[in-house]
Amino acid sequence: DQRKSEGGAKMESKESLRARLTPLQYQVTQEAGTERPFTGCYNKHNETGVYVCIVCKQELFSSSTKYDSGCGWPAFNDVLDKGKITLHKDTSISERIRTEVRCAKCAAHMGHVFEDGPPPTRKRYCINSASIDFIQAPDKS
Repeated sequence: DQRKSEGGAKMESKESLRARLTPLQYQVTQEAGTERPFTGCYNKHNETGVYVCIVCKQELFSSSTKYDSGCGWPAFNDVLDKGKITLHKDTSISERIRTEVRCAKCAAHMGHVFEDGPPPTRKRYCINSASIDFIQAPDKS
């Protein structure tokens, strides 16, 4: 099962991903699942560094744009670079059309973006902890 991402790069097989990721990480990133609110390890995480895709390690979000939205998932008001994510119309909940966020490099599901965030972007990237990993900034001492 050699899949290709939107950019045409070879992607890891589903079998390899299942072996490497936790069941929750696989369900969220590969099956567009959602972790339960207030359960993710990065919801109340306030260290300085960058958040990367759990699947391909692409840097996606900075701790400098993370804020406590109260929604139960890590929230960011911007991405490191718009080219690092892709946005998709999500009609899985018929009463509420949402905008899905995926990693542009490997197409892993990250979460959703909403237009109710703080200035200046007014964006709330609501991201599953299971879809990201954190890399702490080097100590400057």
